[in-house]
Amino acid sequence: MSGRVLVVDDSEVIRQLIRVNLELEGFEVVTAADGAECLEVIRRVKPDVVTLDVVMPRLDGLRTAARLRATPDTSDLPIAIVSACTPADLDLGETVGVDGYLGKPFDPADLVALVRRLMRLKGQDEQHERFRPERTERTDRG
Repeated sequence: MSGRVLVVDDSEVIRQLIRVNLELEGFEVVTAADGAECLEVIRRVKPDVVTLDVVMPRLDGLRTAARLRATPDTSDLPIAIVSACTPADLDLGETVGVDGYLGKPFDPADLVALVRRLMRLKGQDEQHERFRPERTERTDRG
C-alpha cells in the first residue's frame, strides 16, 4: 500500500522521524512546519492522509483540522493527531472530525498502522463512511 502523507509538526526532528518511518513503508511524505503552512501546501500536494501535531505556532493542529473539515476539497480527508495530547485535546479533536490519534512518544509500528488504517478510510470515502477515532496512546512500563 502506498499513498501520499502530509506530516505537520513544528519539530523538524519529529517531522524527519515520521518521514523516515513512513518512507520505509513505501509512502510518499511531504512535510509542513505548522498549520498555516499545511493549508498552503495541501492544495498543491493533494495528500491522502494528514498527520497533525496539536501545539504549533501560527495555527495549531486542532484549528487546522477544523479548517480542513470546513473546506469542501478537504472535508473528507483522513486526519490523525500525532501529539502528546491532553484528554481535552482528544475530545476537541473528535468534535472537529479527527479520524485517529497517536500519542507521543510513539512506536513507529503504531504510526505505520495508523496511516495504513487511514489510507483504507480514504478508499471508503465514496461510501461516506466515517468511524469513531481510536485513541492509540503509548504507556511506558517499567
